[in-house]
Amino acid sequence: MLISIITATYNSEDYVNEALVSYQKQAYPDKELIVIDGKSTDKTLEILKDHLVIITTLKSEKDKGIYDALNKGIKLAKGEIIGILHSDDVLASSDVLNKVAEKFKKDEQLMAVYGDLVYVDRTYPDKVIRFWKSGDFNWHKFANGWMPPHPTLFIKATCFKDFGMYDLNFRSAADYDLILRFLYKNKLKTAYIPDVLVKMRVGGLSNLSLKNRWIANREDYRAMKTNGIPFPFVTAFIKPLRKLNQYWAKNNKFES
Repeated sequence: MLISIITATYNSEDYVNEALVSYQKQAYPDKELIVIDGKSTDKTLEILKDHLVIITTLKSEKDKGIYDALNKGIKLAKGEIIGILHSDDVLASSDVLNKVAEKFKKDEQLMAVYGDLVYVDRTYPDKVIRFWKSGDFNWHKFANGWMPPHPTLFIKATCFKDFGMYDLNFRSAADYDLILRFLYKNKLKTAYIPDVLVKMRVGGLSNLSLKNRWIANREDYRAMKTNGIPFPFVTAFIKPLRKLNQYWAKNNKFES
């Protein structure tokens, strides 16, 4: 079972090496890494070229942002399973892909799996800021503002052919729209892996300012309406409040 990992880069020289090393350390042998670069102007391409021994496909050209890059990578992927590794994130342990493959192999009807995620300090990645404990899957939970962490989501490649790619019209919420479209609207069979799969540095684009957060929340609301979430205004209010528990959980649930 080939697992394709897609990494989008753009001026990612500070952290991309760590992301690549975390992929390289994966004990699972049947894997490929596709890197889509947005024509970086820093040392990103030099770093990527130093890792060509582990990169299956490297493409560098102008794009329309991260979700456009991910779509390009998905189209190039040859794997049965597709996962995303952001350039400033790392796979949490060397057996992440083993756990993912094992879960899919146990159930041929399974279309997606996800796990837990920790947010870490951008400069000190051993310092945990938030712990996102996902919990078991139930599509009814989406109406209460729940969602699985996008960086931990692994999806069968056929789903992208059947239900579409990342919709760039949703801007920062393209990942949320895809999750709702796949797991909620189309009720794809999904399973939870109760382990931390990804360490994610804080400081994503949607959280850089109050203005960006407002835009992100507005796009979330639009994704909810588009995908049939009942009472989306209520869900849009609840969804950001769920994050508060992640700060509490990092002190009480997670041991680094």
